[in-house]
Amino acid sequence: MTEAYIIDGVRTPMGRFGGGLSHVHPVDLGAHVLRGIVERTGIDPGEVDDVIWGCVGQIGAQAFNLGRNCVLAAGFPEHVPAVTLDRQCGSSQQAVHFAAQAIMSGTMDMVIAGGTEVMSLVKLNSQGDVGPDLEMGYPFDAPGWNERFGDELIHQFRGGNLIAERWGITGTDMNGLALQSHTKAHRAWEEGRFDSQVLPLGDCARDEGIRPNTSMEKMATLVPFSEYGPLTAAMSSQITDGAAALLVASAAAVERHGLTPLARVHTMAVTGSDPVLILTGPIPATQTALKRAGLGVDDIDLFECNEAFASVVLAWQAEIGADPDRVNVNGGAIALGHPLGASGARIMTTLVHELHRSGARLGLQTMCEGGGLSNATILEAA
Repeated sequence: MTEAYIIDGVRTPMGRFGGGLSHVHPVDLGAHVLRGIVERTGIDPGEVDDVIWGCVGQIGAQAFNLGRNCVLAAGFPEHVPAVTLDRQCGSSQQAVHFAAQAIMSGTMDMVIAGGTEVMSLVKLNSQGDVGPDLEMGYPFDAPGWNERFGDELIHQFRGGNLIAERWGITGTDMNGLALQSHTKAHRAWEEGRFDSQVLPLGDCARDEGIRPNTSMEKMATLVPFSEYGPLTAAMSSQITDGAAALLVASAAAVERHGLTPLARVHTMAVTGSDPVLILTGPIPATQTALKRAGLGVDDIDLFECNEAFASVVLAWQAEIGADPDRVNVNGGAIALGHPLGASGARIMTTLVHELHRSGARLGLQTMCEGGGLSNATILEAA
């Protein structure tokens, strides 16, 4: 079986809601990282076999195969194809999986995987919320769905709070994780850890959501944002604008084009779990990936578990036994932001560069996803 290598990964700064990237069209934002990955690696874009793109809010400016529109706006030759997929928050991590699987099957040699989400423009959940207003229905109105789940409310806010309740996670616990996220992300910028991965755009050159001066006392003053439980904005990922892209290539392409890989795709897994809790999927996904790889939790040097909510990461750590000092070492979505369909590629870009910087060997990335889904990916430094 052919190996799949990650040659490089690039990302935009993560823009705050209404911030420095909010005026950028999603097509142009995606085109920016596509041009960036081509320039960084020196490949001929005409040699790319496919572009696989993640996006959750596929409505308005992000409709009609966003990935293809990004490819054309980036100036790639018209013969280069593209597809846009939606595995919810894991969309662009799944894009990397599909790219790696295409390489490993021997049917492709170079694939770009990534994603874009401009949440300032295409609002959270808008692709579903407009359905009733336009008399097009709602995803959870199906008789078959209701027969199985009744009138259970399906919402990520409820899921995050239910997890906190089930695992006995306190507000203090969650604020503590949030504080660490901001502290780590600020340190990463100060130490230049993100310099190798971020492509500035206009006046936006750094991640905009990091709060280096926050504190436990400040966070404790915030009130819950929903009636479902104790979660506050401080304990939650930020609504964010961003894009990221990675080049995945075969060994033959590496040799032919003189490329230098950052990492090898070691193991991939995707699992389903309770769609009402929604966000516990990283637990079985991580377990499946480790078992498939024949590895134990102590074999992994670096973990990335998406900080959709602090409760998600804390429950995952409790079940997996991951050393907190190895988890999200450069901060997570609570500080950096969570541009939905771009987050998987953003996180993987951060992971491959940290593997290279630190000299670590193995990294594992996992994310919770709508529908109770989760991807897990193990990377081995090249």
